[in-house]
Amino acid sequence: MNKKTYLPKQDTIERKWHLIDASGKVLGRLAVEVAVILRGKGKAFYTNHIDCGDFVVVTNASKIVLTGKKLDQKTYFTFSGYPGGAKFTPYSVLMAENPQKALLAAVKGMLPKNKIADRQITRLKVFKDDKHNHSAQLAASVK
Repeated sequence: MNKKTYLPKQDTIERKWHLIDASGKVLGRLAVEVAVILRGKGKAFYTNHIDCGDFVVVTNASKIVLTGKKLDQKTYFTFSGYPGGAKFTPYSVLMAENPQKALLAAVKGMLPKNKIADRQITRLKVFKDDKHNHSAQLAASVK
């Protein structure tokens, strides 16, 4: 019995591109789907200490839906580090001005808090409408 564990090398990992249309999808459920792809958890050789995730292009971020009263009650928090530097932005304002930031914050919160997550979040490309500049991925798989 020769049972060996397979660990992929960083340079042998093949990264795919996933194109996701966000129109009509709920923010949290979409963020879970994107985070799983970015981490590579759907791959057979997933290992948590190796970055084996794929690229994700999300279009129509302005058409993301928030359920319940979250649009009025939920706030986006930023802190500059200085006294009085806390900013609370309601999601109604955030979704009107910059819906990409709302999805990016939701996905970032679902990734691990380490250096691998910093590399994984850079592979996420979010666009407000259905136009994006990744022309090679126009024919990619649509979810």
